[in-house]
Amino acid sequence: MNTNILNKEVQNFINANLKTDITKLILKGSPFNGISIQEIAAQVVAKNKCQNKLPTWFRTENIYYPNKLNIEQTSSEITAEYKSNLVFGNSLIDITGGFGVDAYYFSQKVKNITHCEINEELSKIVSHNLLQLNSQNINTYVGDGIEFLKKYIEKFDWIYSDPSRRNEAKGKVFLLEDCLPNIPENLDLLFEKTDNILIKISPILDITSAINELKFVKEIHIVAIENEVKEMLFILERNYNQNIDIKTINFNKNEVQHFNFTLNEEVFSTYSEPKKYIYEPNAAILKAGAFQQVSNHLKIAKLHQHSHLYTSENLIEFPGRCFEIKNCISYDKKQLKKLIPSKKANITTRNFPESVEQIRKKTSLKDGGNQYLFFTTDINNKHIVLICDKI
Repeated sequence: MNTNILNKEVQNFINANLKTDITKLILKGSPFNGISIQEIAAQVVAKNKCQNKLPTWFRTENIYYPNKLNIEQTSSEITAEYKSNLVFGNSLIDITGGFGVDAYYFSQKVKNITHCEINEELSKIVSHNLLQLNSQNINTYVGDGIEFLKKYIEKFDWIYSDPSRRNEAKGKVFLLEDCLPNIPENLDLLFEKTDNILIKISPILDITSAINELKFVKEIHIVAIENEVKEMLFILERNYNQNIDIKTINFNKNEVQHFNFTLNEEVFSTYSEPKKYIYEPNAAILKAGAFQQVSNHLKIAKLHQHSHLYTSENLIEFPGRCFEIKNCISYDKKQLKKLIPSKKANITTRNFPESVEQIRKKTSLKDGGNQYLFFTTDINNKHIVLICDKI
């Protein structure tokens, strides 16, 4: 951590060059003694990544930024604030501290926070930034969070962990045991130190696999932002052996969409040919696999067992995208061209044998415009195209 970066002149230079091309900035060289232009450029890049993801850090003066990878791996403020509403009590330990965004938000709900980070440099950066953010109830500790727990005598109200994939598992579908720390391996130790565990899990992990690796799973929260799943949060409670609640949430610019259900509840879908309106569930619901529950809970019909599109005669409030059907046709290239004179459309496929790319090549339809086409399979196993207007 080069503290020269915190000098006022250097900070002013960084802020003045946030929109400057990084390559051109590096070629100019550093105007300051004791600081390389590469260090300055790294601050510029990292701070730019925080503008939308971490606006509180971006707006606060004298924040020291780690490398861009640490920023990419950290929680956003939206997801960190959501997590903070899941915990309570007097004490929480974050055993995989990172850049400290989660710890900062936990500190607004829990009296005493312990932040463990094995990277000494990153831990120093977090300590400095917490002072700038006027956060006074977080203690930072340099070292392995699991080893800290082994030596710590008292219990915590909560343990939080955000395991990361081991390098050799990079790019692969992985299990929790492929992560550091290995939560399944250390679960007994964790429950010696707390009754409540919150684990942040990568969206690429399979939910069923994670449940099977763990025990005492009470709740699973699937969090999406602008229809992209960002985090899966598992809440474990000592000796819990009842039904697992699944809570999905999707943060959009103008609304927050919720859909909750109980895992393995016995529900059944109804099926129908397309009616007046069509609905596409948001990414959090799709990740949760709540295909039958959407039909059952919201009293709307599915088009097909595997299509995951829903329909109704009357418009309902729906956790996803809503469309009004203008035409429903069989998949016919010539008819499609007549009905789309602009030759532009937004195309989605659901349970359809051709990809969007293949369809565009066959139909010559370009991306864009105001019309939305759903290529799917109906209740009669026929391939159809729904021509829609978005609501």
